[in-house]
Amino acid sequence: MSNVVPRRYRDVSVAEIDRPLDAASLREHLLGRDSYRRTRFIIARHGEQTAVVRVERATEEPLFSPITGVEVLALPHECALLRLPDVDTAVPSQLAAAAVAQAPGARCVVVHGRYEHLSFILDPRPLRVTVVEVVPPEPPKLLDQCRRVLETADELPPIELVLHPVDLRELGGDGDGRDRLLPCRGSGVTLDGVEVAYLDQHPEHRDWLLLGCARSREIHRWFYGDDADCRDICPRRVEAPSPVLTKCCLLEEHLEVTPGRVTVPWGASLDLVRSGLREVARIAEPAWAPA
Repeated sequence: MSNVVPRRYRDVSVAEIDRPLDAASLREHLLGRDSYRRTRFIIARHGEQTAVVRVERATEEPLFSPITGVEVLALPHECALLRLPDVDTAVPSQLAAAAVAQAPGARCVVVHGRYEHLSFILDPRPLRVTVVEVVPPEPPKLLDQCRRVLETADELPPIELVLHPVDLRELGGDGDGRDRLLPCRGSGVTLDGVEVAYLDQHPEHRDWLLLGCARSREIHRWFYGDDADCRDICPRRVEAPSPVLTKCCLLEEHLEVTPGRVTVPWGASLDLVRSGLREVARIAEPAWAPA
């Protein structure tokens, strides 16, 4: 199983061992030794060597009890130790990002991180989630919200975000000489050679090309009593590698979950974005759970 990450800080102990860290030596050293009842993993250190084992005890009742089982998860040739004081080792996506960026060849990456805590990720293969979103602004809001959620999401599997942009500059900059009408000023778009108006400002009607979506067309019809020529910019309609997280202004208070895709409302809160990422993870990795 990939992306093995301890559930909590307290599940991990660190032990300095006075012998080389081969499998036989690890078992010989640890079997029969008392360990704290919450310890499930031990990061073993010997000089520059690092190894990781899972331990079992006959009982969890006493505060300490002898180790009765040792499973070697990674030996020194498979481990990398990173000292990264800004990484919160309780957050799987932070562990995975560190592993992918700084130890791409290692099967097990141990991180000495924030608060002096140590933890690890075994067989890091973060789930790649495609975020389909309109740009500008840059970074786009939904991508930025996802990043902020993943900074603290200790309950989600390791996730890597991949932006699939719907670029207003490309959609609106094709040489058609008409003015452009965009849904709102918040995008901050400027286009060479054409005037840009914003539907939320209710400008005087003229011959323009609407860069918008179903809701924009509804608003245009309400304001002006007719339909404008339109290029659809709705990210919900864009095909992209799954699993996909995107948004749509036709949704207001709930998520939409379809095969390989989760859609949040256009003005989604961080809580809704977190729920969206949770649904994406459930679709893509239904069996994942912290070790």
